[in-house]
Amino acid sequence: MSDPYSTLGVSRSASEKDIKSAYRKLAKELHPDKNKDNPKATERFSKVTQAYDLLSDKDKRAQFDRGEIDADGNPAMPFGMGGGGGFGGARPGAGPNGYSSRDFQGLGAEDLDIGDLFEGLFGRGGGQRSAQGGMGGGQRRPPPPPPRKGADIRYKLAVPFVDAASRAKQRITLADGKTIDLSLPAGVEDGTQMRLKGKGQQGPGGFGDGIVEIDIQPHAHFWREGDDVRLDLPITLDEAVNGDKVKVPTVDGAVMLTVAPGSSSGKVLRLKGKGFSKKGSGRGDQLVTLEIQLPEDVSELAEKLKGWSDDSDLRGDMGG
Repeated sequence: MSDPYSTLGVSRSASEKDIKSAYRKLAKELHPDKNKDNPKATERFSKVTQAYDLLSDKDKRAQFDRGEIDADGNPAMPFGMGGGGGFGGARPGAGPNGYSSRDFQGLGAEDLDIGDLFEGLFGRGGGQRSAQGGMGGGQRRPPPPPPRKGADIRYKLAVPFVDAASRAKQRITLADGKTIDLSLPAGVEDGTQMRLKGKGQQGPGGFGDGIVEIDIQPHAHFWREGDDVRLDLPITLDEAVNGDKVKVPTVDGAVMLTVAPGSSSGKVLRLKGKGFSKKGSGRGDQLVTLEIQLPEDVSELAEKLKGWSDDSDLRGDMGG
Protein backbone atom coordinates (compact mmCIF):
# COMPACT_ATOMS: atom_id res chain seq x y z
CA MET A 1 0.00 0.00 0.00
CA SER A 2 1.27 3.48 -0.84
CA ASP A 3 1.70 6.35 1.60
CA PRO A 4 -1.76 7.05 3.16
CA TYR A 5 -1.29 10.81 2.88
CA SER A 6 -0.66 10.48 -0.88
CA THR A 7 -3.61 8.10 -1.21
CA LEU A 8 -5.97 10.73 0.26
CA GLY A 9 -4.19 13.61 -1.50
CA VAL A 10 -3.39 15.54 1.69
CA SER A 11 -0.18 16.81 3.26
CA ARG A 12 1.38 15.34 6.40
CA SER A 13 0.34 18.46 8.31
CA ALA A 14 -3.33 18.07 7.30
CA SER A 15 -5.88 18.52 10.08
CA GLU A 16 -8.45 15.88 11.08
CA LYS A 17 -11.09 17.96 9.29
CA ASP A 18 -9.01 18.07 6.08
CA ILE A 19 -8.46 14.29 6.20
CA LYS A 20 -12.16 13.58 6.76
CA SER A 21 -13.17 15.98 3.99
CA ALA A 22 -10.73 14.39 1.52
CA TYR A 23 -11.94 10.90 2.40
CA ARG A 24 -15.62 11.77 2.00
CA LYS A 25 -14.97 13.30 -1.41
CA LEU A 26 -13.03 10.27 -2.66
CA ALA A 27 -15.38 7.73 -1.07
CA LYS A 28 -18.37 9.35 -2.76
CA GLU A 29 -16.57 9.30 -6.11
CA LEU A 30 -15.16 5.75 -5.86
CA HIS A 31 -17.85 3.85 -3.93
CA PRO A 32 -18.41 0.38 -5.46
CA ASP A 33 -22.17 0.96 -5.74
CA LYS A 34 -21.44 3.76 -8.22
CA ASN A 35 -18.64 1.91 -10.07
CA LYS A 36 -19.99 -1.62 -10.56
CA ASP A 37 -18.26 -1.91 -13.96
CA ASN A 38 -14.99 -0.36 -12.86
CA PRO A 39 -12.87 -2.76 -10.73
CA LYS A 40 -10.03 -0.23 -10.57
CA ALA A 41 -12.31 2.24 -8.80
CA THR A 42 -13.28 -0.47 -6.30
CA GLU A 43 -9.63 -1.28 -5.66
CA ARG A 44 -8.79 2.39 -5.14
CA PHE A 45 -11.81 2.76 -2.83
CA SER A 46 -10.39 0.02 -0.63
CA LYS A 47 -7.02 1.76 -0.48
CA VAL A 48 -8.64 5.11 0.30
CA THR A 49 -10.69 3.53 3.09
CA GLN A 50 -7.63 1.81 4.57
CA ALA A 51 -5.67 5.07 4.44
CA TYR A 52 -8.48 6.93 6.20
CA ASP A 53 -8.79 4.25 8.88
CA LEU A 54 -5.12 4.74 9.73
CA LEU A 55 -4.99 8.55 9.61
CA SER A 56 -8.30 9.05 11.45
CA ASP A 57 -6.87 7.13 14.42
CA LYS A 58 -4.68 9.60 16.35
CA ASP A 59 -2.48 6.92 17.91
CA LYS A 60 -1.92 5.03 14.66
CA ARG A 61 -1.23 8.24 12.76
CA ALA A 62 1.40 9.22 15.32
CA GLN A 63 2.96 5.75 15.13
CA PHE A 64 3.07 5.93 11.33
CA ASP A 65 4.60 9.41 11.38
CA ARG A 66 7.32 8.12 13.74
CA GLY A 67 7.99 5.16 11.46
CA GLU A 68 6.84 2.59 14.04
CA ILE A 69 4.20 1.04 11.78
CA ASP A 70 3.76 0.80 8.02
CA ALA A 71 0.81 1.92 5.91
CA ASP A 72 -1.01 -1.33 6.65
CA GLY A 73 -0.77 -0.74 10.40
CA ASN A 74 1.83 -3.47 10.95
CA PRO A 75 5.03 -2.96 12.97
CA ALA A 76 7.69 -1.62 10.64
CA MET A 77 10.23 -4.19 11.86
CA PRO A 78 8.41 -6.73 14.03
CA PHE A 79 10.58 -8.63 16.51
CA GLY A 80 13.59 -6.57 15.51
CA MET A 81 13.92 -8.26 12.11
CA GLY A 82 14.92 -6.49 8.95
CA GLY A 83 14.57 -7.43 5.31
CA GLY A 84 11.98 -10.07 4.50
CA GLY A 85 10.82 -10.79 8.08
CA GLY A 86 7.49 -9.84 9.57
CA PHE A 87 3.88 -10.83 9.17
CA GLY A 88 2.49 -12.22 5.99
CA GLY A 89 5.74 -13.47 4.41
CA ALA A 90 8.18 -16.35 4.77
CA ARG A 91 11.34 -15.64 6.77
CA PRO A 92 14.72 -16.21 5.06
CA GLY A 93 16.18 -19.55 6.09
CA ALA A 94 13.07 -20.51 8.03
CA GLY A 95 12.13 -24.12 8.58
CA PRO A 96 8.66 -25.65 8.22
CA ASN A 97 7.57 -24.10 11.54
CA GLY A 98 8.64 -20.58 10.56
CA TYR A 99 11.86 -20.62 12.68
CA SER A 100 15.47 -20.28 11.49
CA SER A 101 18.86 -20.75 13.08
CA ARG A 102 19.02 -16.99 13.71
CA ASP A 103 16.18 -17.34 16.24
CA PHE A 104 18.51 -19.36 18.52
CA GLN A 105 21.74 -17.38 18.15
CA GLY A 106 23.42 -16.61 21.46
CA LEU A 107 22.05 -19.69 23.24
CA GLY A 108 24.56 -22.11 24.74
CA ALA A 109 24.22 -25.85 25.26
CA GLU A 110 23.05 -25.22 28.80
CA ASP A 111 20.15 -23.12 27.41
CA LEU A 112 19.04 -25.28 24.51
CA ASP A 113 18.05 -28.94 24.48
CA ILE A 114 18.53 -30.04 20.86
CA GLY A 115 16.39 -33.14 21.38
CA ASP A 116 13.49 -31.03 22.60
CA LEU A 117 13.96 -28.63 19.69
CA PHE A 118 13.60 -31.39 17.09
CA GLU A 119 10.71 -32.92 19.01
CA GLY A 120 8.92 -29.54 18.94
CA LEU A 121 9.58 -29.04 15.23
CA PHE A 122 8.91 -32.52 13.85
CA GLY A 123 7.12 -34.46 16.61
CA ARG A 124 8.43 -37.44 18.52
CA GLY A 125 7.66 -41.02 17.69
CA GLY A 126 7.35 -42.74 21.05
CA GLY A 127 8.56 -43.06 24.60
CA GLN A 128 8.92 -40.46 27.33
CA ARG A 129 12.06 -38.39 27.42
CA SER A 130 14.06 -38.53 30.62
CA ALA A 131 14.23 -35.28 32.55
CA GLN A 132 18.03 -35.70 32.47
CA GLY A 133 18.17 -36.55 28.77
CA GLY A 134 19.56 -34.39 26.01
CA MET A 135 22.68 -32.29 25.85
CA GLY A 136 23.79 -30.79 29.12
CA GLY A 137 21.18 -32.77 31.12
CA GLY A 138 19.00 -29.65 31.38
CA GLN A 139 15.29 -29.51 32.03
CA ARG A 140 12.93 -30.21 29.20
CA ARG A 141 12.00 -27.11 27.19
CA PRO A 142 8.43 -26.43 26.06
CA PRO A 143 7.79 -26.64 22.31
CA PRO A 144 8.10 -23.40 20.35
CA PRO A 145 4.93 -21.32 19.97
CA PRO A 146 2.79 -21.83 16.86
CA PRO A 147 3.28 -19.46 13.91
CA ARG A 148 1.58 -16.10 14.37
CA LYS A 149 -1.57 -15.16 12.52
CA GLY A 150 -1.61 -12.11 10.27
CA ALA A 151 -2.36 -8.64 11.59
CA ASP A 152 -5.94 -7.45 12.17
CA ILE A 153 -7.36 -4.83 9.79
CA ARG A 154 -9.40 -2.04 11.37
CA TYR A 155 -12.35 -0.29 9.77
CA LYS A 156 -14.53 2.63 10.87
CA LEU A 157 -18.13 2.28 9.65
CA ALA A 158 -20.35 5.39 9.59
CA VAL A 159 -23.93 4.32 10.43
CA PRO A 160 -26.93 6.70 10.08
CA PHE A 161 -28.72 7.35 13.38
CA VAL A 162 -32.02 5.82 12.19
CA ASP A 163 -30.23 2.69 10.88
CA ALA A 164 -28.45 2.23 14.21
CA ALA A 165 -31.70 2.49 16.17
CA SER A 166 -33.61 0.11 13.88
CA ARG A 167 -30.55 -2.17 13.36
CA ALA A 168 -30.74 -1.98 9.57
CA LYS A 169 -28.07 -4.06 7.82
CA GLN A 170 -24.96 -2.11 6.81
CA ARG A 171 -22.76 -2.80 3.78
CA ILE A 172 -19.00 -2.48 4.22
CA THR A 173 -16.21 -2.81 1.68
CA LEU A 174 -13.18 -4.75 2.93
CA ALA A 175 -9.54 -4.12 2.10
CA ASP A 176 -9.63 -6.83 -0.58
CA GLY A 177 -12.48 -5.03 -2.38
CA LYS A 178 -15.19 -7.50 -1.36
CA THR A 179 -18.37 -6.19 0.24
CA ILE A 180 -20.37 -7.83 3.03
CA ASP A 181 -23.63 -6.93 4.80
CA LEU A 182 -23.30 -6.60 8.57
CA SER A 183 -26.09 -7.15 11.09
CA LEU A 184 -25.69 -4.62 13.89
CA PRO A 185 -25.64 -6.15 17.40
CA ALA A 186 -28.34 -5.52 19.99
CA GLY A 187 -27.37 -2.57 22.18
CA VAL A 188 -25.15 -1.07 19.48
CA GLU A 189 -23.52 2.20 20.58
CA ASP A 190 -21.15 4.74 19.14
CA GLY A 191 -17.72 3.06 19.32
CA THR A 192 -19.06 -0.53 19.39
CA GLN A 193 -16.52 -2.90 17.80
CA MET A 194 -17.45 -5.93 15.69
CA ARG A 195 -14.95 -8.71 14.92
CA LEU A 196 -14.93 -10.34 11.48
CA LYS A 197 -13.09 -13.67 11.79
CA GLY A 198 -10.45 -14.31 9.16
CA LYS A 199 -10.91 -10.96 7.39
CA GLY A 200 -7.50 -9.58 8.36
CA GLN A 201 -4.06 -9.95 6.78
CA GLN A 202 -2.50 -13.30 6.02
CA GLY A 203 0.35 -14.56 8.19
CA PRO A 204 2.31 -17.80 8.68
CA GLY A 205 -0.38 -19.06 11.07
CA GLY A 206 -3.41 -17.96 9.05
CA PHE A 207 -5.48 -14.83 8.59
CA GLY A 208 -6.03 -12.19 11.24
CA ASP A 209 -9.44 -10.61 11.85
CA GLY A 210 -11.26 -7.52 10.67
CA ILE A 211 -12.22 -5.10 13.46
CA VAL A 212 -15.16 -2.79 12.59
CA GLU A 213 -15.76 0.25 14.81
CA ILE A 214 -19.28 1.72 14.61
CA ASP A 215 -19.54 5.50 14.19
CA ILE A 216 -23.21 6.51 14.70
CA GLN A 217 -23.94 9.72 12.79
CA PRO A 218 -25.89 12.60 14.38
CA HIS A 219 -29.50 13.28 13.28
CA ALA A 220 -31.15 16.61 12.55
CA HIS A 221 -34.09 15.98 14.94
CA PHE A 222 -33.47 12.84 17.02
CA TRP A 223 -30.92 12.37 19.77
CA ARG A 224 -30.14 9.45 22.04
CA GLU A 225 -30.59 9.21 25.81
CA GLY A 226 -29.55 5.75 26.99
CA ASP A 227 -31.74 3.32 25.04
CA ASP A 228 -34.39 6.00 24.40
CA VAL A 229 -34.75 8.34 21.44
CA ARG A 230 -35.68 11.98 22.18
CA LEU A 231 -37.57 14.39 19.90
CA ASP A 232 -38.86 17.95 20.33
CA LEU A 233 -42.21 18.21 18.48
CA PRO A 234 -43.61 21.64 17.51
CA ILE A 235 -47.42 21.96 17.83
CA THR A 236 -49.77 24.88 17.20
CA LEU A 237 -51.66 26.74 19.94
CA ASP A 238 -54.90 25.37 18.53
CA GLU A 239 -53.60 21.76 18.77
CA ALA A 240 -52.50 22.40 22.35
CA VAL A 241 -55.76 23.98 23.49
CA ASN A 242 -58.27 21.78 21.70
CA GLY A 243 -56.24 18.59 21.32
CA ASP A 244 -55.64 16.72 18.06
CA LYS A 245 -53.94 13.78 16.38
CA VAL A 246 -50.60 14.79 14.90
CA LYS A 247 -48.06 12.95 12.74
CA VAL A 248 -44.77 12.21 14.52
CA PRO A 249 -41.56 10.88 12.91
CA THR A 250 -39.90 7.84 14.53
CA VAL A 251 -36.89 5.71 13.62
CA ASP A 252 -39.39 3.13 12.25
CA GLY A 253 -41.44 5.63 10.24
CA ALA A 254 -44.14 8.21 11.02
CA VAL A 255 -47.00 7.41 13.47
CA MET A 256 -50.05 9.32 14.68
CA LEU A 257 -49.87 10.70 18.22
CA THR A 258 -52.79 12.01 20.28
CA VAL A 259 -52.26 15.42 21.88
CA ALA A 260 -54.70 15.85 24.75
CA PRO A 261 -56.71 19.13 25.07
CA GLY A 262 -54.94 21.64 27.29
CA SER A 263 -51.42 20.27 26.68
CA SER A 264 -48.59 22.61 27.69
CA SER A 265 -45.15 23.12 26.25
CA GLY A 266 -42.71 20.75 27.86
CA LYS A 267 -45.18 17.90 28.24
CA VAL A 268 -43.50 14.57 27.40
CA LEU A 269 -45.37 11.80 25.57
CA ARG A 270 -43.98 8.28 25.31
CA LEU A 271 -44.01 5.98 22.25
CA LYS A 272 -43.26 2.45 23.47
CA GLY A 273 -40.61 0.39 21.69
CA LYS A 274 -39.49 3.13 19.28
CA GLY A 275 -35.98 3.53 20.72
CA PHE A 276 -32.67 1.66 20.43
CA SER A 277 -32.35 -2.10 20.93
CA LYS A 278 -31.23 -3.16 24.40
CA LYS A 279 -28.30 -5.51 25.06
CA GLY A 280 -30.56 -8.07 26.70
CA SER A 281 -33.80 -7.90 24.77
CA GLY A 282 -36.46 -5.41 23.75
CA ARG A 283 -36.10 -1.76 22.80
CA GLY A 284 -36.17 1.60 24.49
CA ASP A 285 -38.91 4.18 23.88
CA GLN A 286 -39.23 7.45 21.99
CA LEU A 287 -39.88 10.44 24.24
CA VAL A 288 -41.68 13.30 22.51
CA THR A 289 -41.51 16.76 24.12
CA LEU A 290 -44.28 19.13 23.01
CA GLU A 291 -43.30 22.68 22.05
CA ILE A 292 -46.13 25.16 21.44
CA GLN A 293 -45.21 27.57 18.67
CA LEU A 294 -47.18 30.75 18.04
CA PRO A 295 -47.67 32.09 14.49
CA GLU A 296 -45.29 34.79 13.28
CA ASP A 297 -48.21 37.23 12.97
CA VAL A 298 -50.12 37.15 16.27
CA SER A 299 -52.36 40.18 15.57
CA GLU A 300 -55.45 38.06 14.81
CA LEU A 301 -54.83 35.95 17.91
CA ALA A 302 -54.37 39.05 20.05
CA GLU A 303 -57.65 40.46 18.74
CA LYS A 304 -59.50 37.30 19.71
CA LEU A 305 -58.01 37.36 23.21
CA LYS A 306 -58.99 40.97 23.94
CA GLY A 307 -60.66 41.24 27.32
CA TRP A 308 -59.45 37.79 28.42
CA SER A 309 -56.52 37.04 30.71
CA ASP A 310 -55.22 33.97 32.51
CA ASP A 311 -55.25 34.59 36.27
CA SER A 312 -53.37 31.39 37.17
CA ASP A 313 -50.47 31.95 39.58
CA LEU A 314 -47.92 30.10 37.46
CA ARG A 315 -44.85 31.51 39.27
CA GLY A 316 -46.17 31.69 42.80
CA ASP A 317 -43.83 29.00 44.13
CA MET A 318 -40.75 30.64 42.63
CA GLY A 319 -40.54 33.39 45.25
CA GLY A 320 -39.56 36.98 44.60
